Amino acid sequence: MKLLAVFLVILAGMGLSVEAGLLGPLGEKVGHYWASLSLFGIEAALAGLLMLFWGPRNPVSFLSAPGWQLTGGIWGPLYVIILTVATPIIGITLLMTGVLAGQVAKSLLIDHFGWFGAQRRPVNGKKLIALAFVAAALVLIAGGR
Repeated sequence: MKLLAVFLVILAGMGLSVEAGLLGPLGEKVGHYWASLSLFGIEAALAGLLMLFWGPRNPVSFLSAPGWQLTGGIWGPLYVIILTVATPIIGITLLMTGVLAGQVAKSLLIDHFGWFGAQRRPVNGKKLIALAFVAAALVLIAGGR
């Protein structure tokens, strides 16, 4: 089951690269905010369909969630707008490597301290070495432009 989950998140990561490849040129053509809005409109429609057919039938569970958990929706638009603006400037490879570096660094902190209700998973030397490799990849890719 873990292997399947890893495979699926790798596919999702590939999807983010495709998304950046599509949004960057769209943002250049129609404007970055319009491109971002189109993405979220499509996402909202698809999420609505998924909820309609497979979602829980009790919206009370959503409304009873702590308010701070609902602030996660702030990060999606911010991410997409930055992605849309930065893609034509730095390219998809450097952009995604930067995204990966940020995700790994912040994820280590979230796991280590158990923030947001995550199970605590202490940072160890191997994880720090992995982060150093991601940072090295970022430096090498940025320097190879």
